[in-house]
Amino acid sequence: MTATNSATTASTAQVLEAAASTTARKPLGAALVSALLEAERQTKQQRRQLSPEALLGTWQLRFTAPKKPAYKAGQPSGSGFYIPGLAVATLAFSRSDDTADLLTIQNQLRVGPLKLRFTGPAKFLPKKNLLAFDFVRLQVLVGSLPLVNLPLPGKAAQTEKFLATPVGKLPFFAFFAAQADYVAARGRGGGLALWAKAD
Repeated sequence: MTATNSATTASTAQVLEAAASTTARKPLGAALVSALLEAERQTKQQRRQLSPEALLGTWQLRFTAPKKPAYKAGQPSGSGFYIPGLAVATLAFSRSDDTADLLTIQNQLRVGPLKLRFTGPAKFLPKKNLLAFDFVRLQVLVGSLPLVNLPLPGKAAQTEKFLATPVGKLPFFAFFAAQADYVAARGRGGGLALWAKAD
């Protein structure tokens, strides 16, 4: 790695760490999109494989760039926005009790005491750093009191069907960063997102 590449890696990591921090000054959206694109490029170029263990835990969505950011004429393009504090969106991964290869994913949005939660199975493909998933249950809670707890209809609603479903037919995240305090990924729709470790 050249000195220039090393400096780029350090500055990229610093921008991502600052964006994930609750105390550091937030980088501008354009600088953060640029850092996310650079981290994605480095991971692909170096063929870095992430561990599913690095994803375990609860992560709070800090920043999203939904309009397919990319390099154009060698320059990063695209913009994004920080998630406002009134709505807390979290993504959580845990080991499934049923199968060693399976994870459980939970996607939750909390506004005040109201929580909207989707859960389901997930599988991690380390060669591509892809985490494919399917939501099979919807819950609505006020505090810890469940108001709604329903299974969602769908072809991958059973574990066996989920495991047999090709990744191309499932929603997925292509992770390109997994550190102790943040993770970052590109979604199937092309958007980028950064999550910070939840307290």
